[in-house]
Amino acid sequence: MLPELTLSLQFSSVAKADKHRAALARHRVKKWIRHALQSDAEITVRIVDAEEGQTLNREYRKKDYATNVLTFDYTQEPVVTADLVLCAPVVAQEAKEQKKTLEAHYAHLIVHGTLHAQGWDHELDEDAQVMELRETEIMARLGFKNPY
Repeated sequence: MLPELTLSLQFSSVAKADKHRAALARHRVKKWIRHALQSDAEITVRIVDAEEGQTLNREYRKKDYATNVLTFDYTQEPVVTADLVLCAPVVAQEAKEQKKTLEAHYAHLIVHGTLHAQGWDHELDEDAQVMELRETEIMARLGFKNPY
């Protein structure tokens, strides 16, 4: 049985918002997150433009560019609480470059961010291999190809 999830799905002012909303149907986002969870969770997924993405990355990670996904993890027990912030133009550009559908790339990044919210990391090569394997397994269960 999959863990329980309370999901808040938010969209800021994003160019081509209809395209992103179509790729991020609430029931699909909930399914992707639940498959990556090991315990119950309260997660906010926020889709932002490049300006907000860059501001958040600069303020919290000291990196002055917009990145694909930022995970703000607050608690892991007894309930996972986190915010996942995805930068729509970065995700769209990466999906195009990687020849993936927008939906598949969002699914991967949401699974990736959900694992981060639970303490998974990829700073060391060994940890990266373990995390990538876990992501690949989850994506396969969800019907997606290996994201790597």
